[in-house]
Amino acid sequence: MMTSAAEDGGSGGMTEYIVHHLQHLQLKVGEGAFMTINIDSVFFKFMMIALFLLVFLRVARRSTSGVPGKLQCAIEMVVEMVDGLVKETFHGRSKLVAPLALTIFVLTFLMNFMDMVPVDALPAAGHAAGLNYLRVVPTADLNTTLGMALCVFLLIQYMGIKHKGLGGFFGEFFTAPFGPKLAPANLLLRMIEEAVRPVSLSLRLFGNMYAGELIFILIAVMTLGASVEAASTYLLGGAQFISGFIWTAFHVLIITLQAFIFMMLTIVYLSMSAEHH
Repeated sequence: MMTSAAEDGGSGGMTEYIVHHLQHLQLKVGEGAFMTINIDSVFFKFMMIALFLLVFLRVARRSTSGVPGKLQCAIEMVVEMVDGLVKETFHGRSKLVAPLALTIFVLTFLMNFMDMVPVDALPAAGHAAGLNYLRVVPTADLNTTLGMALCVFLLIQYMGIKHKGLGGFFGEFFTAPFGPKLAPANLLLRMIEEAVRPVSLSLRLFGNMYAGELIFILIAVMTLGASVEAASTYLLGGAQFISGFIWTAFHVLIITLQAFIFMMLTIVYLSMSAEHH
């Protein structure tokens, strides 16, 4: 999210600007706001899903065994990387894990990459369309990352039952790692382990992306309400450009690393679930 010069626009100052940019476009459902849906997170998430399907399906249909184009070459590199990691990490047999890992990595990266959009660009476009709030990074929303983590959690249980059977899977709750004589301790440790997985997956991704988004916003407020006649405006503008460039370059590494970590932990958890203890 390369920073742009922030305009005050009568918002009431720095605090109001930051709060405004961190507020979701929401839809309240039911009496007394029984449920609140962050429409912007849902919209941009499905937009990234559509982009992922469009690009990968198009490349797959037009792929050639001859000299590949740049896009096909890039996608083949990603596919081969993910496939190699799955073969090295996942020790069971499943046709689901490699496509799942690829989908998780690419979709998470695309959603993270929305943080590269200029901090005021889409909110300003949303305001012009009559939308008071608009956040563009789905993974900076805890609801998104928690939903992804819960899906992985359910897949872990499915993989364990599929490879070990219902009795073997739940039997390990009482027998591993200390043996059947310490069944209560085994059960307690297993429950903690299972609960920690979705929490750690969701909070790690959310925390990194939320912090990255917040830093971009803080860089943007460096010239909030600045006057073109003041010499300090140009000094702050220069510092803002340098800070934005450095953070953007560093953040590219962060968004890629977070997508990779989420994918790798998913593979590891699925492999642990499929292994017999």
